[in-house]
Amino acid sequence: MARSQPTDPPVDLLAAVRGEVSWFCCGTAWGPCSTTGKGACGTCNSGSLQHAWPNTSDACWAITHPDTCGFNLSRRTCGFQHKITGLCSGSSVVTAIADCGPQTDLFCGEKSCCGATCATDRIIDLTPAAYSKIASLSTGLRPCEISTP
Repeated sequence: MARSQPTDPPVDLLAAVRGEVSWFCCGTAWGPCSTTGKGACGTCNSGSLQHAWPNTSDACWAITHPDTCGFNLSRRTCGFQHKITGLCSGSSVVTAIADCGPQTDLFCGEKSCCGATCATDRIIDLTPAAYSKIASLSTGLRPCEISTP
């Protein structure tokens, strides 16, 4: 059965959204990444301050289904900027959408914590360069807050 986007008003990110952040490789080799594809936008590079967003298009939504985890995230397209704040470090980075992802529906209920600070559900992927601004790449997954800059 095909799913369509819910008709409920979407989260518009005028208020911050909490969830998990992870990192992924794309584009030219950088740090732990070998050369790979340029992502859904054709501009993704592991060494750039970029991210993947689960609602960049209808095709992206059909893969990621953030609604399965209770997120009705706004459609944001290539180049749109988000501010991601690591809840463990307090550090922030502003990144631009360069890909579709993560596949949120595979991670519903997943929980990451640092001490008593926790978040559930993977809703944004950063390039290694961006992730390293808020956490060590060795952590792989951290609670975060996503807002508009």
